[in-house]
Amino acid sequence: MKGAGAGDGRLVLFDIDGTLLTARRVFKAALAEALEATFGATGPIDSFSFSGRTDPEIVRGLMRGAGLSEPVIDAGMRVALGRYEANLLPRLGPDAVDPKPGVPRILDHLAQDGQVTLALLTGNLERCARAKLEPLGLNGYFRFGAYGSDHEDRSALPAIALERAHALTGRRFRGKAIVIVGDSVHDVRCGRHLEVRAVAVASGMTSRAELAAEQPDAILDDLADAEAAAAAILG
Repeated sequence: MKGAGAGDGRLVLFDIDGTLLTARRVFKAALAEALEATFGATGPIDSFSFSGRTDPEIVRGLMRGAGLSEPVIDAGMRVALGRYEANLLPRLGPDAVDPKPGVPRILDHLAQDGQVTLALLTGNLERCARAKLEPLGLNGYFRFGAYGSDHEDRSALPAIALERAHALTGRRFRGKAIVIVGDSVHDVRCGRHLEVRAVAVASGMTSRAELAAEQPDAILDDLADAEAAAAAILG
């Protein structure tokens, strides 16, 4: 993708976990119960790196770690994800979800810019993503997104988000007019691979040093300073 001018607007794609909020306590419990019920194992759930992965990718990785074959994982995937969603949604009350610093102030700041379109780019299943955002009142900022329920491969999600952006706005966002904001190396790599703007936020499980090594276009400790965060995001 080649660059686009400022007049074309910006499409800002936000990751959720580690970037906007954390719901890690209930997430692991819901997932462990679902995996045990479906496959009879949880795999290396206490040491596994969840950051930047889709929910189906997490299930596959954990079950590979438990020694299960690909056909067995494939056969149980839909059931496992359904159980995980059913386990997680009732747990996602206000006490289970914590906002990251600066949220929702940065979203307010960006939403007031008529040239900015906000959307989600997350490995969460769509219903789980929306349920995590609901206690914090954040769903209204995001009319659409691309989710782990759309595709297991995280790298396939930006193209889905772009098609939905075009369908809703009529705009074809290209190049640096597209911004991926996330807390994992996978978010940064995705942005660099697509030649879009990648903004790393060191508010999740990945250190600032690890994120910086991936050479994002900008890196922030968190989103607490709305002015500085907006400047980094919009370039």
